[in-house]
Amino acid sequence: MTRHVTHWIGGKPFDGEAARRGDVYEPASGRVAGTVDFAGRDEVDAAVAAAKGAFPGWRDASLAHRAKVLFRFRELVSAHGEEIARLISAEHGKVISDAAGEVARGLEVVEFACGIPHLLKGGFSENVSTRVDAYSILQPLGVAAGITPFNFPAMVPMWMFPVAIACGNTFVLKPSEKDPSASVRLAELWAEAGLPDGVFNVVHGDRDAVDGLLHHPDVRAVSFVGSTPVARHIYATAAANGKRVQALGGAKNHMLVLPDADLDLAADAAVSAGFGSAGERCMAISVVVAVDPVGDELMARIRERVAGLRVGPGDDPEAEMGPLVTRAHRDKVASYLDGGVAQGATLAIDGRDPDVLGGAGDGFWLGPSVLDHVTPEMDAYRDEIFGPVLSVVRTGSYEAAMELLSANPYGNGTAIFTNDGGAARRFQNEVEVGMVGVNVPIPVPMAYYSFGGWKDSLFGDSHAHGMEGVHFYTRTKAVTARWLDPSHGGVNLGFPTNG
Repeated sequence: MTRHVTHWIGGKPFDGEAARRGDVYEPASGRVAGTVDFAGRDEVDAAVAAAKGAFPGWRDASLAHRAKVLFRFRELVSAHGEEIARLISAEHGKVISDAAGEVARGLEVVEFACGIPHLLKGGFSENVSTRVDAYSILQPLGVAAGITPFNFPAMVPMWMFPVAIACGNTFVLKPSEKDPSASVRLAELWAEAGLPDGVFNVVHGDRDAVDGLLHHPDVRAVSFVGSTPVARHIYATAAANGKRVQALGGAKNHMLVLPDADLDLAADAAVSAGFGSAGERCMAISVVVAVDPVGDELMARIRERVAGLRVGPGDDPEAEMGPLVTRAHRDKVASYLDGGVAQGATLAIDGRDPDVLGGAGDGFWLGPSVLDHVTPEMDAYRDEIFGPVLSVVRTGSYEAAMELLSANPYGNGTAIFTNDGGAARRFQNEVEVGMVGVNVPIPVPMAYYSFGGWKDSLFGDSHAHGMEGVHFYTRTKAVTARWLDPSHGGVNLGFPTNG
């Protein structure tokens, strides 16, 4: 029996008939496991209308009440974390432990948003003129939209909507149609937590749904995470329609290994960061830059570790890496192996015929793969592959490595492995990348800092979550006030409480 996934509009599942539907696959077997409704203009309009209608009441809800709802939502997501992880694993393919980690990292942003009474404090100046006070307040924008990718169907939406909702906005989420179930389960948990109907809505679909949100006059802000070409389109289209936009694009994350580095630590990091979630993450390490003379020794240690990796279905507790999300994506990623060899790289590890726990069947399998002696002219270096293909580039010096990183159009994440504090400090100062790790391969910041890159990895002026997220989902109002006579509210001996 296949699963059917539909929209969540106005606090309940969509009860209309969809004009179009898409298939949802089980990547481990290759079979169609369900269908998902695709939104057209009518469904997008209905979701935005529900969000717009709910906005005045939610905007005026006290900060104490918003925080209570967020705390309840946090407890519900935590209690149902394994269930959500299994939904992700079934539709995306990642192993359950990886999916559970995704839910946990998303919850960190929910926990950050629970502190919204503190985060929305404005400024105050008394007596700027005689008996005149001035102060600033942060107010919500209205209806915000989030457009999110397939690789993190729970975590990336939770980078957006907890902060947006905590700030008093209402929200319409357009998740990836490839793995839509987690978003609907989160909507159900929001309702159980007491969020008013219409504050959080989900519409599924493809470009029609996306463009419907980008052009809708009642959508005030758009958040996006995905590839750079789409991020550029999102930014240009939404900005042209007068919306506030944060569009996080693609990446080509480099890991620089200096000769003094702990090579066991570096090899562990390269394998973990390159092949976790089958390489389908924007913070994956896709290029290892080995400074002479450590290239050969580092490659030997990477090879040892890859040989021990277990590839299998996400629900197999022994599996460390699952399949890719679709057959087309698997084939595209695999094509970079032949292309790399044709352009002069060495195929050091070929993952095209992996040993799969329980048998490969008709799943979308590609094992860990390594291209060595890659150069900047090759497609495998220039393109965001978004799969389990690690490129190794050899350089003769730190300066040559930095020239390589500086020339790359992406600036999402990077890492340096060294035991030299001076070299690390120089690197973090000089590198033109938004997130930097020192002996940390995937430098995703904690929720109270902000996530986002530089250069072609970001379109717009704001990163996700943290205080940049709070500022993105609010606008500042400055008030100058004179009160000539104090008011008197009468006597009340009861203990004051928050309402």
